[in-house]
Amino acid sequence: MSMKEHILAALIEQFNNWEELLASLSVEQITVPRFDYSWSIKDVIAHLWGWQQISIARMQAGVLNQEPEFPEWMAALPADWEENADQTNAWIYKNQHVRPWSEIYQIWREGFLHLVDLGESFLERDLLDGDRYSWLKGYSLAFILVASYDHHQEHLEKLITSLRMPDGD
Repeated sequence: MSMKEHILAALIEQFNNWEELLASLSVEQITVPRFDYSWSIKDVIAHLWGWQQISIARMQAGVLNQEPEFPEWMAALPADWEENADQTNAWIYKNQHVRPWSEIYQIWREGFLHLVDLGESFLERDLLDGDRYSWLKGYSLAFILVASYDHHQEHLEKLITSLRMPDGD
């Protein structure tokens, strides 16, 4: 298995793990606050979607061989949005918290699958080359995909831990 195939297989496995877990939960379980800052599972999925949009912009920029065009909603963020993740996370929460679960789930799901599709569109050498896209400052597009996997895994582990707690229902 090539490195590209390995990364994409891991992403698909991550997606399937989330799909299975989310399908096993009621809307009430998904929308009740249970994490830091009174976030619910819905808020965590919205958070993942927000950062996923940034990854998609970078992957699309790679496809088009141009600088990333980030989502319009990012114009409301300060210039140091990437270094100040707490501010970015707070903005995502404030602006996505009111959306219904069905919408949050749908945009996250579509975004995740789109990210995988974008990864599939690259030759392995282009995906792994940290010097190919100067705007990535030495990182590769494979790094973007792996970071998305890691971000989802971090939150999946927290979610599973929370659900195992006696008051996790």
